Amino acid sequence: MEKTSGGVTAAKGYQAAATAAGIKYQGRTDMAMVYSEVPAAVAGTFTTNVFKASPVIWDRDIVKGSGSAQAIVVNSGIANACTGEEGDRYCRMTADAAAEALGIKADAVLLGSTGVIGMQLPIDKMQAGAKKLATLLASDIDAGTQAAQAIMTTDTHKKEVAYTFTVGGKTATIGGMAKGSGMIHPNMCTMLAYVTTDAAIAQPMLQKALSEIVVDSFNMISVDGDTSTNDTLLVLANGMAGNEKITAEGADYEAFYAALKEVCTYLAKEMAADGEGATKLVESIVEGADTKEHARILAKSVICSSLTKAAMYGCDANWGRELCALGYSGVQFDPMKVEMYFKSGDTTMLIFKDGAGVDYSEEEASRLLSNDHVQIISKMNMGTESATAWGCDLTYDYVKINADYRS
Repeated sequence: MEKTSGGVTAAKGYQAAATAAGIKYQGRTDMAMVYSEVPAAVAGTFTTNVFKASPVIWDRDIVKGSGSAQAIVVNSGIANACTGEEGDRYCRMTADAAAEALGIKADAVLLGSTGVIGMQLPIDKMQAGAKKLATLLASDIDAGTQAAQAIMTTDTHKKEVAYTFTVGGKTATIGGMAKGSGMIHPNMCTMLAYVTTDAAIAQPMLQKALSEIVVDSFNMISVDGDTSTNDTLLVLANGMAGNEKITAEGADYEAFYAALKEVCTYLAKEMAADGEGATKLVESIVEGADTKEHARILAKSVICSSLTKAAMYGCDANWGRELCALGYSGVQFDPMKVEMYFKSGDTTMLIFKDGAGVDYSEEEASRLLSNDHVQIISKMNMGTESATAWGCDLTYDYVKINADYRS
């Protein structure tokens, strides 16, 4: 497996485009399209929030129904969530417009929206934007990058990545783009993420891989503890790499699985690091837990702690906050066995051991925590399982951004 340039257009047979449809923002692109030259198998995971946005329901029905799609249309600025039957109808009308322009069926068009909840989409602009996007499609790397930029809301930069890998003796590529900066606390994936691959894989195996991988990638990040109404992760596989179709577990499935996991983990970390107002990526690593599930719970409990996140912003080695987060996680463990370390780069500092804090330099600890990537390592010494969760610090700017988000 090797990292390569690009995102959703890196794999064979994919095109993308972006346009300024004027959905909510002015002076920037706000609609994107991803198109596969041939029908592709599609897998997806979606928000567990009871209030599901209209495009989430639309996409879920396609994934559970035909399991095949050929295009994705995404807008930023307005979420089309909590918009009733009118929002559902606007999904159909947008898909119809895109389908007509592309010469495909409407149920081959997946949809995504992100932005303010409760506002109705300007459907005339959505339809016009979908039709214009179809005329702008291109397969170069820049087209994919423009699409990644168009779906941003409060993100400070585009998020995309691509890898090549070998499967069945053929070189395949997998690439993706994502957006997410706030309202991130997923229980499936997070916000909007789209992955494309030219590998040939049966839809049930594609869904199996995706459902497993989100557990240790997108499901292990948190910015603010809020699960969105619009969370969507979709993967398209068009088979144009020419490998024998993956229909069961084995070496080919493992190669594909590893590549998909790499893309999902990369995009998840990018979102965590770009949390609204964030100044650093915070990584919670739990080692030596008794079960894998307990390791996940412990790691995420630390990353979700608002007090921990605030201390990370202040570069304050207030390790009692991390210990409290472990203690109220619901997982039972022996506190006398716990060791805690702070790490950044090549510097690792022991903070807590044998039930008490150790002698360390507050000045050195503060300097370590001032870096833009900090790890909190909790060694439970109860077993052999481990897990990692990702988040960011909690800053004044987070409140400023969300206090007037609608305006």
